[in-house]
Amino acid sequence: MKILYIDIDALRPDHLGCYGYHRNTSPNIDSIAERGTRFTNYYASDVPCAPSRTAMFSSQYGIHNGVVNHGGLQADKRPVGQGRPFNFHHTEHQAWVDVFRSKKHHTAIISPFPDRHGAWHVLQGFLEVQDTGKHAAETADDVSKEALRWIKDRGTEKNDWFLYLNFWDPHTPYRTPEEFGNPFKHDPAPEWLTDEMITEHGESYGPYSARDIPRVKQWGDLPDEIKSREDFKKWVDGYDTAIRYVDDHVGKIIETLEEQGILEETIIILSSDHGENQGELNVYGDHQTADHITCRIPCIIAGPGVQEGHVDEDFHYQIDLGPTLVELLGEKRRKKWDGVSFLPSLTEGKSAGRPYLVVSQCAWSCQRGVRFDNWMFIRTYHDGLKEFPEYMLFDIENDPHETTNLAEEKPEVTGKGLYLLDQWYARQMEVSDLPVDPMWNVIHEGGPFHTRDDMTLESYLKKLRKENRLAAADRLEQRYKQKEVK
Repeated sequence: MKILYIDIDALRPDHLGCYGYHRNTSPNIDSIAERGTRFTNYYASDVPCAPSRTAMFSSQYGIHNGVVNHGGLQADKRPVGQGRPFNFHHTEHQAWVDVFRSKKHHTAIISPFPDRHGAWHVLQGFLEVQDTGKHAAETADDVSKEALRWIKDRGTEKNDWFLYLNFWDPHTPYRTPEEFGNPFKHDPAPEWLTDEMITEHGESYGPYSARDIPRVKQWGDLPDEIKSREDFKKWVDGYDTAIRYVDDHVGKIIETLEEQGILEETIIILSSDHGENQGELNVYGDHQTADHITCRIPCIIAGPGVQEGHVDEDFHYQIDLGPTLVELLGEKRRKKWDGVSFLPSLTEGKSAGRPYLVVSQCAWSCQRGVRFDNWMFIRTYHDGLKEFPEYMLFDIENDPHETTNLAEEKPEVTGKGLYLLDQWYARQMEVSDLPVDPMWNVIHEGGPFHTRDDMTLESYLKKLRKENRLAAADRLEQRYKQKEVK
């Protein structure tokens, strides 16, 4: 069995043609979807980058593996403790990639992620590790060059392998080479974001909000602030161009698999670690929330034995992928895994989803969200210097960009979201190895890493007042004074 996993950082599904996007961002990715199965409600259990990939490779929620932040105590996995075995092979602590290794698959990873985030734990089970060396400043060309070399060498030399590739281009700062141009110069931007909404965003505050986009070197003529629909179009052009640039290189990988005569025997998985808010909740080009946009990710699987042209609309976590692949291999899930297999969907087109999902964010804010029916309910425990209410409720079917908070208007639905969240929390703490929720460690350390290190309350208030944004500064300061009183 040959498996190629293509992980495209910060890739939101609704900016891909196969998920209904109006721009031609993804012809090669779309071709994979046409001959395989596409999942429409596939979510990262924990976001952003390090929590997501830790959850995926361990098949555990962050509340169990401990990695929910990008710094501090909860940026490292929890130690097993006194009962730690000599190694994790064939134990309940075994990672699913290591199951492949134990079944004589050649396992390889081409990615700078473990070093960038100090997340060496994700390498459990990989026999071959290659860091592309640019600390996530790689372009798709850097990654595909190494991938093509690997496929032509190891890919044809070994009968059974698992290769994980990591592209970074859609993650800010968008870094598409300027000579690639702008394929969307004459295409309209998504229509949902109006000038009135942009004005409201500009009067608010928060990291990566309309007037607080970091001044870093990025692709083309991206604006420093989002003040109009024209600015928004330029910003989205940068994101979509990055997707199209990666898609071109995905095409080169598919061509190489075909040239080497192994395309038909290779299972291709294409997914991401998290989405990317592009104006939703007043976050532009980042992933700071436990919402539908940041946590929903694409999942496309094609290859031998996989249903062709199938669309799965059930709820799934990305932590469910490992148990699915392990079952495909003829092995059983390990006791410590939270993920459950959805193999019947892949091979038979049968329903194998979950009744609801709970997603978490602790690196930019501390939130947990519940995805159920057509709703996304979000509870905010620490706002991360953003103007969020404690409860938010969105009708994802009719308002996928989360423009109207219905929490007060729909108290019975808000109540159901709180009930499901409490039900999930009680169950996870019941089976946890430790009676500690890592989210509360984050809060007691001073809050999410990126708003206690990169940008503190004091430095942000100073910035707002320097820019004469006095009303926003006063609201933010008053908000935190009220928390101190409580």
